[in-house]
Amino acid sequence: MPKNLLLTRRQVIWLSLGTFTGLAVLLKGKDGYRNIKILALDEPSRSFSVIKKEESLKERAAAKGIIYGAAAQDADLRLKPKLAAHFVQECGLLVPEWSLKWEPLRPSPDRFDFTAADWMAEFAQAHSLLLRGHTLVWHLSLPPWFKDTVNRQNAEKFLVEHIEKVAGHYAGKMHSWDVVNEAIHVDDGHPDGLRKTPWLEFLGPDYIDLAYRVAARADPKALLVYNEFGVEYDEPKYDKKRAAILKLLESLKSKGTPLHALGIQAHLSGSANSDYKKLRNFLSDVASLGLQIMITELDVLDEDLPSDIAARDRLVAKAYEDFLSVVLEEPAVSTVITWGLSDAYTYHIKTHRRADGMSVRPLPLDADFKPKLAWNAIARAFDSAPRRRSLK
Repeated sequence: MPKNLLLTRRQVIWLSLGTFTGLAVLLKGKDGYRNIKILALDEPSRSFSVIKKEESLKERAAAKGIIYGAAAQDADLRLKPKLAAHFVQECGLLVPEWSLKWEPLRPSPDRFDFTAADWMAEFAQAHSLLLRGHTLVWHLSLPPWFKDTVNRQNAEKFLVEHIEKVAGHYAGKMHSWDVVNEAIHVDDGHPDGLRKTPWLEFLGPDYIDLAYRVAARADPKALLVYNEFGVEYDEPKYDKKRAAILKLLESLKSKGTPLHALGIQAHLSGSANSDYKKLRNFLSDVASLGLQIMITELDVLDEDLPSDIAARDRLVAKAYEDFLSVVLEEPAVSTVITWGLSDAYTYHIKTHRRADGMSVRPLPLDADFKPKLAWNAIARAFDSAPRRRSLK
């Protein structure tokens, strides 16, 4: 059987129900759920975009004390007015997808270029969007000069200078910062599960604590987040990753590190088994440390799903709703961010191409900015989420 047709039994049953009965698209209004349309499996894909929206995703999320936002690149927002308009309509928070990473910010060792990131900050302010910083410390997206310039003798100087300069530049304007990104990689063999990065090599494990302390001094008002991927599914490799992350969080909290939240990226697979019992327990363990939890880069990989767009959209929507229905049960989950808003502007186009050559469809809006079943799934998850107080 072709790889893109390997579905779980549960997914096959879910699709079969759609084949014979259609799928009821429900939206929740002030008087409860109402049936908008019954969508049969063999309807043209454009039918799935005919969705009447009573409220935006940000409004539905805010009604439950949750923040909804998305990532975008400055060039896309500047040059595509339609994207910008839908972004303002749907989102309460903006994440610069690229312009706050080391490579674009630091064209040379002694120069910072805030041009693109400043445009994003001004866009957010003009449209009353919260602004989120991504990312201060990462082992990727480093500028070309980094390898031949940074060493054991000067690494701390570069790290501290970068955080002070960048976090200080946006002090008071940031909702939150991914201070350290993806510092865990159990397979690297470090006793603490830490990833072998230049920062670990030059500064040792204490570089993580140092980064948070410098960030807290530079911007005392921002939520400081540890951001990580690979914690979602109930498989041994995810068990190890969750255990290592929890150990790191416990260690940082015991030191008094100014860490406020865990970011879970949640790059989901549309073909994965959605049993999230262990994830739910992990969320409770994180919350018990007094940390908020943010879903920071949510999307659904569809490269292994069927070519049929109607069937594929249903499976993508199901992945969204299965995941969010579990994680939003945890009151510490304060924020949900999709890594993009429209299928026309997603990194999946380059990094997760489909073998059949068809366009990827991982996000809430399609390439024409029409809401898909994924939008409905996210909306229903917000509608069904327990109400919580707004944490920030």
